[in-house]
Amino acid sequence: MRAIQPIAELDLAFSLFCLRHRFNRQVASISKVISRTGDGHLYLLLGLLTWWLDSHRFLQAGLLAFSIHLPIYWLAKNSFRRRRPKELCEFLTCFITPSDRYSLPSGHTAAAFLMATLIGQFYPEFYLLALSWASLIGLSRILLGVHFMTDVLIGALLGMACAHIALSLLT
Repeated sequence: MRAIQPIAELDLAFSLFCLRHRFNRQVASISKVISRTGDGHLYLLLGLLTWWLDSHRFLQAGLLAFSIHLPIYWLAKNSFRRRRPKELCEFLTCFITPSDRYSLPSGHTAAAFLMATLIGQFYPEFYLLALSWASLIGLSRILLGVHFMTDVLIGALLGMACAHIALSLLT
């Protein structure tokens, strides 16, 4: 446990920096809107739209990537059992009710980076936009007080890895 103590301290310091300022309510309002785009509805719509307009490969890759991602995500959440920021520090504000109990990894971030990676593979002209959007989703989760920075970073890595695994299985 001592080895990860500096990381936990950095996480806490970054969350305090992000959440302990006079504009945190205004920032949280914007962050809620950004975070909602990562709830899953957009992914389904994008998959169906690309299937209808282009081909079934994007949808197929997305379904496979999410079928790889979800069990790993669930196992990680329930193995690490990392408490959310508000539970670890009374000075942190949480602006939304999280969908589950634990914070590591960030599922919203993992899903967003999974989709951004697939978009980059199938529609490279939109990759920078998709990557920026995924990054904003990750940041929004920190600014809403439901995740630490490392939750988001590990979520991003998980999402990209699952997308790459799915893509490699389909080729």
